[in-house]
Amino acid sequence: MKVVRYLALSVAAVLFLVPFYLVLRNGLATEQEITAPSWTFWPQEVRWENFALLFSNPAVPMVRSMVNSTVVAVLQTFGQLFLCGLAGYGLARIPYRYSNVVLYLVIATLMIPAAVTFVPTFVVVSTLGWVSDLRGLVIPGLFSGFTTFLFRQYFLNFPRELEEAARIDGLGYWGTYWRVVVPNSKGFFAALGVIAFVTSWNQFLWPLVIAQDQDSWTVQVALSTFLTSQSIEVSQLFLAAAVSIAPLVVVFVGLQRFLVRGVTETGIKE
Repeated sequence: MKVVRYLALSVAAVLFLVPFYLVLRNGLATEQEITAPSWTFWPQEVRWENFALLFSNPAVPMVRSMVNSTVVAVLQTFGQLFLCGLAGYGLARIPYRYSNVVLYLVIATLMIPAAVTFVPTFVVVSTLGWVSDLRGLVIPGLFSGFTTFLFRQYFLNFPRELEEAARIDGLGYWGTYWRVVVPNSKGFFAALGVIAFVTSWNQFLWPLVIAQDQDSWTVQVALSTFLTSQSIEVSQLFLAAAVSIAPLVVVFVGLQRFLVRGVTETGIKE
């Protein structure tokens, strides 16, 4: 059974890595090799100069878009951990009359399709003058009803003994949260942080509408410029895709052990 298990895991790992291989292989190949009828495992002539062409392309500010995506993803990740963590803890631990009503309203936001709120959100952002501005990209994504719900589920199962000990020492809800709850929940915060970072990094439609200036493009918008109705820069598109997923791979590899723990600690059971 152990042999079968490792064999299955090896096959799954290979299937998981195949897309990464294809992206890198095509990014370092010529246009002729990519579209050739015969397949070669690796380009006969590896074109490392494609990296220089990618980052020196005046039509696509790749470096600027990577910086913008990093800023937006980091700010939204920390914003969600801060705001949704406080909201989830309040819903789980602070008793007040309308706590259930607030919880139902938060859950109700998950039932509303994103297309319904897209236009009203754009009108608000446009009225505030945040079009082609990082504020228009960051602020609408600082709060998530789903993340709030996960935080609440986790805090419901957080050991009350630790909080009661903090109360005996004279700490209120605020002090208990920051001095006791957060330090003992680093794994869960890291798990939701990875999910929030990946989600923010992969956003396309909202940045496409808001980032109307090249200086405010995110990496996903920059990738779309390689694919137009007139032409397709295949090798540049593949190489840009490989570069754009590199930060995600680093974040995932560094924090992947927290993902499974985060899911198991949400308190969601069958």
